[in-house]
Amino acid sequence: MRLLHVSDLHYRLRQFDWLMAAAPAVDAVVIAGDLLDVRSPVALDVQAVAVTAALRALARETAVFAASGNHDLDGRDAAGEKAARWMAPLSACGVHGDSTSALLGEDLVTVCPWWDGPQARAALDGVLAAAETRPRRRWIWVHHAPPAGSPLAFDGHRAWGDEVLSGWITRYAPDLVLTGHVHQAPFAPGGGWADRLGSTWVFNAGQQPGPVPAHITVDLDAGTAVWTSAEGRSSVEFS
Repeated sequence: MRLLHVSDLHYRLRQFDWLMAAAPAVDAVVIAGDLLDVRSPVALDVQAVAVTAALRALARETAVFAASGNHDLDGRDAAGEKAARWMAPLSACGVHGDSTSALLGEDLVTVCPWWDGPQARAALDGVLAAAETRPRRRWIWVHHAPPAGSPLAFDGHRAWGDEVLSGWITRYAPDLVLTGHVHQAPFAPGGGWADRLGSTWVFNAGQQPGPVPAHITVDLDAGTAVWTSAEGRSSVEFS
């Protein structure tokens, strides 16, 4: 059982094309947030149409798990907090999106949305509490930001970690957390792509330009993770 973990594609459509080519060789593709790019001259609603089409095609090839990131927020929810509204219909395309949990073989994957306020944060805590009761071999989270206190949150100058995620990891002790957000972390002195917090392994693939995204191949049966980027390859064992 193998999954391919990427993040921060930021509307790089050639990287979505690469995922399509890679999808048949894995059991799941995981995108840990920031599928869109608020800095692009292309309007977010136009980006969302193109990325939705790419995800729909990808879901015909393999299981797809996609979490929202801060660049994906295109509206507000009923509580007035920012939300990735364009991602809500993705379940109809066969994509496992925000606030969903689904089995991948014997392992449970929970997709965490980017939360913008106390209501969404409380809702995500409820999602995690409900998923904790489900039977599984391993519990895997997809969460855009890495935890505070980890090299995965360090960009070479300052740390951008999520204190709330650190608390959730302490409370729920998932086996793996697949993140992104801090593009430079795997490449920066003092940063990294893999870290362990207690019994929880956390990964951040980082971001690179070009047609091939930096990516991590996780073999859930062998208990290995391999990071591949323009700088080469690195691996860890987590079993």
